[in-house]
Amino acid sequence: MDRFSELKAFAVVAGAGGFSAAARTLGIAPSSVVRLIDALEKRIGARLLNRSTRTVTLTDSGRLYYDSVLTILEQTEEAESSASQEGIPQGRLKVSAPVTFSTRYIAPALFELQSLYPKLSVYLDLTDGISNLAEDSIDVAIRIGAPGTQSNLISRRLAGQRRVICASPDYFSAVGMPRTPAELQRHDCLVFAYGDGRQQWRFCLNADAGGAVDIVDVKGSLCVNNSEMLRQACLAGHGIAMLPDWLVMDDVRGGRLVWALQEYEANPGPMDVGIYAMYPPSREGAPKVQAFVDMLEKHLAGTLPTRQ
Repeated sequence: MDRFSELKAFAVVAGAGGFSAAARTLGIAPSSVVRLIDALEKRIGARLLNRSTRTVTLTDSGRLYYDSVLTILEQTEEAESSASQEGIPQGRLKVSAPVTFSTRYIAPALFELQSLYPKLSVYLDLTDGISNLAEDSIDVAIRIGAPGTQSNLISRRLAGQRRVICASPDYFSAVGMPRTPAELQRHDCLVFAYGDGRQQWRFCLNADAGGAVDIVDVKGSLCVNNSEMLRQACLAGHGIAMLPDWLVMDDVRGGRLVWALQEYEANPGPMDVGIYAMYPPSREGAPKVQAFVDMLEKHLAGTLPTRQ
């Protein structure tokens, strides 16, 4: 029994949670799957699976091994795909992306991509945190903000983004609209919960010309790590928030939200921000990554709201 068959069987059993389901996927007898797993555990000298009459689960050693096995299988698929003359996207594509942005903009692009390439399977990890691409075996991450200086990742700008200081008409009618960034300190500022704990908003009148940046300490009645929840709180009149233009411009045009301090560029961090695809150098040129990034860039160009 060759090692690749053992690894493939282990990955399928772990993913399916059972030998019978794995056997159906692999097209072999359940007894053959059991023999492959037995040979693998004997060869590496560790128990990888907890087996019962109903379920099969990973041991602690199995969890660690499973991540490595997936990487090996993915790289093998990638090598075969890259070596083929057609370079057709196929295999498993693991994407990490922000929650709200994904449901609005990434999902339609993914569905179109899969309709074009039926041999491509997608694992979409939705998180508003920063994933570790190497540790989590992620092919490509979509990040919103500044690309940073991660030398171990390739960044490709897909679209621009501007953040909007906004609140409901009722909120501004009750407490007044801020005329300068400093006046935000007397407002109920609804803030996004970043991992570093920052609660500062930054403003610049001439960002393109490198103008001075004003930093305002903000606080309010809500701190949450989800942009859609902040939008809902704004619509309900609970305060003022800094939200991405792609999320709230339709509300601004519809009169449900009012954009304050429009003359300023506003951001919680660096002023030069956008929507980026980030991927390891090992994924550069991979057909599945290239196809996804190209499709998403094209989709965003046609669907992101304009600011006029």
